[in-house]
Amino acid sequence: MLPQPVLRLSCLLLAPALLLGGCRGDNEGALDIAFVDQGGNAGGGAATARDLRLTSAAAHMRAATESGLVTLNAAGEVVPALADRWIVTEDGLSFIFRLREGQWPDGTDLTAESVRRRLRAALRRLDGTPLGLDLAGVEEVRAMAGRVVELRLAAPMPYLLQMLAQPEMVLLHEGGGTGDMLLQQQGRSAVLVMRPPELRGLPEEVDWNEHVRPLLLQPMTMGQALSGFAEGTIDVVLGAGIAEWPLASTGPLSRGTVRLDPVVGLFGLQVRRSEGLLATDLGREVLALAIDRAALIEQLGIGGWTPTTRMVAPDLPGDAGLVGERWAGTTLAARQAAAALRVARWSAGNGGQRPRLRLALPAPSADLPGLDRLFAALVSQMGAAGIVLERGTPGDPSADLMLVDRVARYAAPEWFLHQFDCRVQRSGGLCVSAADALVADAMAAADPATRAQLLAQAEETLTAANVFIPFGQPIRWSQVRSNVTGYTPNAWGFHPLPPMAQINR
Repeated sequence: MLPQPVLRLSCLLLAPALLLGGCRGDNEGALDIAFVDQGGNAGGGAATARDLRLTSAAAHMRAATESGLVTLNAAGEVVPALADRWIVTEDGLSFIFRLREGQWPDGTDLTAESVRRRLRAALRRLDGTPLGLDLAGVEEVRAMAGRVVELRLAAPMPYLLQMLAQPEMVLLHEGGGTGDMLLQQQGRSAVLVMRPPELRGLPEEVDWNEHVRPLLLQPMTMGQALSGFAEGTIDVVLGAGIAEWPLASTGPLSRGTVRLDPVVGLFGLQVRRSEGLLATDLGREVLALAIDRAALIEQLGIGGWTPTTRMVAPDLPGDAGLVGERWAGTTLAARQAAAALRVARWSAGNGGQRPRLRLALPAPSADLPGLDRLFAALVSQMGAAGIVLERGTPGDPSADLMLVDRVARYAAPEWFLHQFDCRVQRSGGLCVSAADALVADAMAAADPATRAQLLAQAEETLTAANVFIPFGQPIRWSQVRSNVTGYTPNAWGFHPLPPMAQINR
């Protein structure tokens, strides 16, 4: 007879028709989840920043099937994974993790040395990416006695745990995943089921499978997902942003099912080419002066959204208040008049031609109406300043501008500033090496006040160069049926799948 854990796993890996019923007794059936990813980084921002950032669907599946030292719970909080507890030394220069008891999927022991090797490999994979810059302060990974791993830092990293919880920081093993769930691919769809408790580092439990359900994940367009939601065949729609917002179902039958995430991050235009009007700091500043940020979002009817002229999100935890909004006390009309005058002078010096700029965006689509409305508003506002704005395609090498729509991985200024570092802008996007040097000095500073001052100087340097024209915070939302448990809006727009697979007792 097969050992009990193996018997259970063999049941879990049966064909989907059996998996959705035979292994689970009389539970409710699978939870159907649709992922839409078209709107994020619509102008090619992820590729330009060499972020290697996973799509929403890929990030959720990796976090469900693989484990790192820590992970995120439904509320976006850092919780144990392969490490069941940790301490931080008083000087903030060492994080010491105690690993849980257990084995890798191939039966070898989960040891400090095996984790050290995989953690170093994960760090190497991120070399040359913004997240790699975030983690550059990790000087050494040490395997200590038994199941203890130490990360030694060059300077304090207050947000290290949040970085280690990212799906890109899972510890990959050749013999299979170590996450809470198992995945079986079915064409473009995937079925995810919970592992037995003892394979998740928990005590054995009788009838544990009576309290979990499979998840059926399907990639869909927004139109398909919301049609399925209205018909009752889809329970959760994840991965939606401003591009899909006009399609959100807010009628009487779906009232209360639209959930907005209180995310922070980057939403605005990044300059890719320093030519023509955009060849100088003052020329690029025209765009920042001309845009009416509040009007861009008012047309979409999103309440509670606050525009900003800052590259770093205002009012972050620990914000020292050293950088304020641009042009405080100047009216929008005065700013737009200054922009129009500057464009007129440029045109007079260039044979009377109007400056023409190309913005990289996906083609007009019924599934992405938010982008179409955003583009129309930008055409109108820039046109009032004398600029002709045209629509390009994602990855278009002739595009002068691209839309950046990216959620922060942690709420600190360095995350925002690392997105524009010259070391990660290899395929486009302007950068400022002097700002990079200030950020590097800040990361090496042990004194919090010195660190805050240097980061503020870096933000001001990038702002003056006008390489990025911010609008405000990104928009992320989901459509979630009212009886779904395990879903919580959070600051990262990330919704772990294992909690949604658990049935309330």
